[in-house]
Amino acid sequence: MLRRLAGIIAATAILVVHPQLADAEQRPPKPGPDYVWKCVGSRHFCGWVLKSYVQKPGSVDPGKKPTKKPVHTEKPICHLPGGALQACTSVLGNWSNSQQCYMRRETPPPPLSDPRWEGHTDGSIWACLREQGYDEGKHVVTKWVWLPGKPDTVVVDPLTLVYQAIATMKLAPPLVRTAPAAGQIGLVNMPVWLWVDKSENTWGPIVRGASVPGLSVTASAQVTAVNWSMGDGSTVRCEGPGTPYDASMGVKASPTCGHSYTKTSHKLPNCKYPVTATAQWEITWQSTLGDTGQIAMTEQAATQLRIGEAVPVLVDPDGRDAVEASKTGC
Repeated sequence: MLRRLAGIIAATAILVVHPQLADAEQRPPKPGPDYVWKCVGSRHFCGWVLKSYVQKPGSVDPGKKPTKKPVHTEKPICHLPGGALQACTSVLGNWSNSQQCYMRRETPPPPLSDPRWEGHTDGSIWACLREQGYDEGKHVVTKWVWLPGKPDTVVVDPLTLVYQAIATMKLAPPLVRTAPAAGQIGLVNMPVWLWVDKSENTWGPIVRGASVPGLSVTASAQVTAVNWSMGDGSTVRCEGPGTPYDASMGVKASPTCGHSYTKTSHKLPNCKYPVTATAQWEITWQSTLGDTGQIAMTEQAATQLRIGEAVPVLVDPDGRDAVEASKTGC
């Protein structure tokens, strides 16, 4: 009966299984903010249940954008030698089907003279933990394993893999360009052109994946807009990268992304307007188990623009040299 109940608990992704832990003061520490406490069965087998914010296939109209919906992942892929289901995540670590235990890396690593290295000088040492016995006789058995890389631990929540895939994208701040450029001086009421140079990790699209045995995810990222904070209290939202300026365009305003200042910057620190460009990334993902979702992220870059005003020139009617009018500030 206990073996059958343990299988049911694993299938509902309960992470920590303890009998008679219904009282809050008896509970083990909460693993994270996305966990809720649940009890199963008449004997009050309780534990922390992971909530996955994923979109289930067929739960929304295909024409609508998927929305985040809290659901419990019920696709156990961790198992014991006989095929019985096993909770994939526990306070002991993440389950490895090949090692048949929960794996936890030894940090900091022991010195190379430690026999657990088995003579190796690379790789890492992992604690391989497994619960044995039942009820009052339940205890944890630990053995030490050297591995050249990461163990084949299985992660139930696909979001864990999604963020691993996003990390490999190395998303970077936008490559900001302006006309006039940062080292030049613009003029009041004259057009300022704004744009960003596109590359894979500053604009997209960029696709990366991550996997463990039994589960893979693919994530695709793309910048959808850039919000420019111009330093004078105004914000310019550009749905695309903007249009690069060329001298042949003269003093025309940008057809896609631009701004004009109504005051000079001479009263500001460094006599320049602080400008920031915030790129909005939209990341969509899907897993081999059919889960899908969206994640929004931002990357920001900054520059400065010096804005002055046209300086009048006094012309001597007698033909002598022209005299430039005096100016103050920047």
